[in-house]
Amino acid sequence: MSFPLLSREPGPVLTYLVLAAAAFLEAFGDSCFQSALYRSTGPARFLAAGFGVLALAAYGFTVNLPRWDFGRLLGIYVVFFFLCAQLLAWLRFDQRPSLPVCLGGVLIVAGGCVISFWRV
Repeated sequence: MSFPLLSREPGPVLTYLVLAAAAFLEAFGDSCFQSALYRSTGPARFLAAGFGVLALAAYGFTVNLPRWDFGRLLGIYVVFFFLCAQLLAWLRFDQRPSLPVCLGGVLIVAGGCVISFWRV
């Protein structure tokens, strides 16, 4: 199957939007499995796991559909994933990031910027 609109690497804005969407889907899928394994019982457990499967499948499709140099974009993807995971932990599980997590997050953002934007 061919996707002509995605046969070349997307521009920077679309690239960041796709990476952010993929990071959200991955973090959301993980949070669904967290709910299924530790926070749900009965039918709710299977429903949460089902949403996790769907979200992670959508993540895999989203992140792999465009033709891009994913290794080069990995730094900014890790930043998006960290931010999405922290936001979902806060909103879904009332787990606010601690000071060490925030300081580590600063290092993740700095590292992502170095990987993604440093031109040699």
